[in-house]
Amino acid sequence: MLAPVPPRFALLQLYRLGVLLAVVWLVRAHHARLRVAGDAPVRVAEVAGWFTNAAELELDLGARGGFRVRDRDGAELGYLIRTLPQAERIIGYCGITDTLVALDREGRVLGFRIRKSEDTKTHVGDVMADRHFKQTWNGMTWAEVAGMDLKKAGVEGVSGATMTSLAVAEGIVHRFRVAQGELRPQAVRVGARDFGLAAVVAVGAWLTFTRRAGRERWRRWFQWVVIGYVGFVNGDLLAQSLLAGWAKSGVAWHMAPGLVLFAAAAFAVPWAAKRPLYCQQLCPHGAAQEILTRLAPARWRVRVPAVLDRALRRLPGGLLLLVLFVVMLPLDFDLAGLEPFDAYLIRSAGGATMVVAVVGLLAALGVPKAYCKYGCPTGALLEFVRARGTGDKFEQRDVAAGLLLGMALVLHWQHAAIHAFVFGPAA
Repeated sequence: MLAPVPPRFALLQLYRLGVLLAVVWLVRAHHARLRVAGDAPVRVAEVAGWFTNAAELELDLGARGGFRVRDRDGAELGYLIRTLPQAERIIGYCGITDTLVALDREGRVLGFRIRKSEDTKTHVGDVMADRHFKQTWNGMTWAEVAGMDLKKAGVEGVSGATMTSLAVAEGIVHRFRVAQGELRPQAVRVGARDFGLAAVVAVGAWLTFTRRAGRERWRRWFQWVVIGYVGFVNGDLLAQSLLAGWAKSGVAWHMAPGLVLFAAAAFAVPWAAKRPLYCQQLCPHGAAQEILTRLAPARWRVRVPAVLDRALRRLPGGLLLLVLFVVMLPLDFDLAGLEPFDAYLIRSAGGATMVVAVVGLLAALGVPKAYCKYGCPTGALLEFVRARGTGDKFEQRDVAAGLLLGMALVLHWQHAAIHAFVFGPAA
């Protein structure tokens, strides 16, 4: 028979969950308000690549809701549509994408370009560098795009940026259908990678709950699977760039159900097991650090002074505060560079990500899981909401979380004043 949960313990867990959900709600409401406010109007300069003589964008108040592109004499050069806000529910890897599509005077597509995306910059760069994908709709009429079945048409994701490119494709087709009155429910894309992640989660959960003899031996073999499959093959890792994007735009239920399950398990399982799931079992970078520590000679082990240890353990919380500022102001800063996880997508990894990854692995030769202890904001977030048993108590991290929520409230309600203070008054 299970022992009753003390009210103090239950209230503490509810407080932590409440803080997390409140911050997520504020981020989502904040960015919804920014999108509705139209903080990024389309400019004539953005269409120069398609219409060299463009001088004016005339808003079309009809069903298509785009822009007529005109020259200085008022002659119509073509037509332009923007996928937002109609496609704002289509989530890529970690956020929505704002795309422009240009059509000539006969109503045939000339091409598209990404204006802004909440996905990582390297993924967006890969999409725009893929010439074949960029020409997918060229020459098609409005009706042909609106009636397009992406799967039957053989439209595949760009290597290294699969979810970003498929979200761009679905956003374009969805936007054309809106004007045609042909809205269809977004299909759930379930593929091999989703089943693979589900299997990995199942094994990781078993290793978290079981106390059977031989568990550690199975866990060491499983670490190689995590590094190879979750890291290098699948590339779906939890990170601040992903979680912040979902908080801003919504969770990618349709595009990546396996990744959603992966993230949900990382938060939910530790509530029941009182042990970490993601950081201990499913994180490729954590597994790589453990393997390096085991292989390193014992004489390489470094003892971190207590004072330095306490100071360094505050760094992940400071990085979470930085993430909040980046998301709420918002700042033009790639959150992927704060963590090493994109380094496992070697072809598209940024320089900052590679540096963080290499430094973290080298540090693990002397200090076991050094990056996990001293540098990982995602790990700190997961550890904050983890249940720790009936002996748990209100700590400094809980005070810090309350202050973080207060900062989110200030940034949400005083956004204009803070933005003007940081960047100067709007022109």
